[in-house]
Amino acid sequence: MIGIIGGTGLYRMEGLEVTRSSEVDTPFGQPSGPVMMGRLAGRDIAFLPRHGLRHDLLPGEINFRANIWALKSAGVRTIIGVSAVGSLREEIRPGDLALPSQYLDFTTGRRAASFFGKGLVAHVSTAHPTCAHTAALIARVAESIGQPIHRDKTYACVEGPRLGTRAESFWLRSAGADLVGMTNVPEAFLALEAQVGYCVITVPTDYDCWLDDAAQHVSAEQVMGQFKESLGKVQRLLARVVAEYAEDEARPCRQALKAAVVTPREQMNAEQRALLDFLML
Repeated sequence: MIGIIGGTGLYRMEGLEVTRSSEVDTPFGQPSGPVMMGRLAGRDIAFLPRHGLRHDLLPGEINFRANIWALKSAGVRTIIGVSAVGSLREEIRPGDLALPSQYLDFTTGRRAASFFGKGLVAHVSTAHPTCAHTAALIARVAESIGQPIHRDKTYACVEGPRLGTRAESFWLRSAGADLVGMTNVPEAFLALEAQVGYCVITVPTDYDCWLDDAAQHVSAEQVMGQFKESLGKVQRLLARVVAEYAEDEARPCRQALKAAVVTPREQMNAEQRALLDFLML
């Protein structure tokens, strides 16, 4: 089943027939909001608003571990996120859609970034942090409906909540980033630890602040306005992707923990074994 994580401006899915809404308690606390279960394009899905139903969570306040755990406990094995981002490349225009396949982590270590720790050790490979199977599906569906989408882009995740300086914008460009945002890390890496396929449809809303034209520099008003304009095509694309989705247990992301856990099972306590068993489902 697909789970959709809605970003800035996407708090409910158009066309989603909600059958139930669940407040989920996890070992890591409460998720951003209720998990909404329902039907979209004739298929079961789960939906969770990343910033809360009232957008009252800063990027650094999001309980990413609880969000991933809650979606997996609902039966989700593939997550498609939606995120507003800044573009660091002129050819990626505001209003376009883009799929990141790589991440640069420039968060500052304040976010709980792993399900492991406290005596349970694992080192998950993040060489390929997104699900190529899901990205290919999204790209194929986008092409079939005539929706252009940039593929295989690199997303730099910064701490926020402030918007960046020009020096930072130029630095991220020089580091090879194509997009900049505040929310996909540690979300992408936690999904991989939970052996859940992960891919994000990003909506560039601005050119960050690297262009000389100050009128093009990012503002919160600009982000919200452009995202709202793009929301219709994102939701149409998502509905078609959901309709054509087929589960594939052979995906590498569904085997991410196979050689990652270092702690011998016989040394784990009951709580640690239960946590690991859940992540490996």
